[in-house]
Amino acid sequence: MKISRIHHLKDTLFKPYKNLSKEIWMLALLTLINRAGAMVIPFLSLYLTTSLRFSIEDVGWIMTFYGIGSLIGTFIGGKLVDKIGYYRLMYFSLFITSFLFFGLQYLETFNQFVFGIFILSLFADLFRPAIWVAMDAYSNESNKTRSVTLIRLAINLGYSVGPALGGFIIATISYKGLFWLDSITTLIASFMVFKYLHEVKIPINKNENKTKKTTLSPYNDKQYLIFWFAMLLGGFAFVQFIYTFPLYYKEIIHLTEKEIGYLIALNGFIIFLLEMPLISWLLKRKSLHINMMIFGFILMIFSFIALNIGIGIFYIIASVVFITLGEMFNFPFSNTYAMERSKGKNKGAYMALYTISFSVANIIGPNIGMHIVAKYGYATLWYFSVCILLLAIILFYWLKKEYFRHKKTLQ
Repeated sequence: MKISRIHHLKDTLFKPYKNLSKEIWMLALLTLINRAGAMVIPFLSLYLTTSLRFSIEDVGWIMTFYGIGSLIGTFIGGKLVDKIGYYRLMYFSLFITSFLFFGLQYLETFNQFVFGIFILSLFADLFRPAIWVAMDAYSNESNKTRSVTLIRLAINLGYSVGPALGGFIIATISYKGLFWLDSITTLIASFMVFKYLHEVKIPINKNENKTKKTTLSPYNDKQYLIFWFAMLLGGFAFVQFIYTFPLYYKEIIHLTEKEIGYLIALNGFIIFLLEMPLISWLLKRKSLHINMMIFGFILMIFSFIALNIGIGIFYIIASVVFITLGEMFNFPFSNTYAMERSKGKNKGAYMALYTISFSVANIIGPNIGMHIVAKYGYATLWYFSVCILLLAIILFYWLKKEYFRHKKTLQ
């Protein structure tokens, strides 16, 4: 009986990943190395304030240019992938980025770092559109969803391993060791693309060619714009976890870089373990997407409240757990909401606008957040983030009301 249960458990855990192509597994490994290798980013605000002695306001501006570079890089990558192909673009992005990571350690002035971080994020995020196009090419309709799942798991596992390893490197070597290791891992990933992958043509779906494309713009869709703004507000609050929380851990809680790395890694580890089972369970219950998005932002609110209740390790861990669960409830369902809203419309424009909400949050979030900290303190930023999330929840409730009103008129 025990043996049959073990076999059943193995089938449940590993069945989703059977019959995936070797190229998909290689893409997942590349994504894991790429995400784990970019361990400089979670510690960048600490490096800039402790090693280079930049002010928090200066760090906010540097992170803003990181977000701008990311936005432009993703946009250019989307254009280039159609011109030179995903294979060349992945190799080019990884190869150039490896040298840019290495060079980042030699930048010392504010202007140098603004320019350097902008160029780094621009070239690094050329990779993002290419990896998803490659996934499309190396999978088929029967396993595409499972292929996406595998790559998402690789992303989250990398985000778990990277910060933990980064904190250990800082504690045992120095911040300089991060730049060296990031450079080496990214260079290894580029050679893996060159040696183990090849470009294949993406099969054309004949049914799609017969379908008449509509040109309805998301910019004329009032409900979608409300949704977009709510996600921008939520994104603003969430990026504080990436950029501002590490500074708070260091300055107020007096944690070491190794301990900070473990805390950040906890986020990725929880997602890696729980996101797929949780989402699968919620989908079986046919939970309303808007309800899940609202609940996700409520959990994020608890994360910021926990930081203002106390400064003990219990509150810090609770804060990370709450913001992670909030991310797990909100982001997958918001993505699905955007896709469903775009049905029969200009899907590319709808999904591009959805992605841009997070890019804009990365541009304005760190800057505004760090300026608030510099003038009014961390507690004010946490309460401000709570207010921002409450506004987003109000907008979601309006969307929910409109959803049921529209449903009622159709009956």
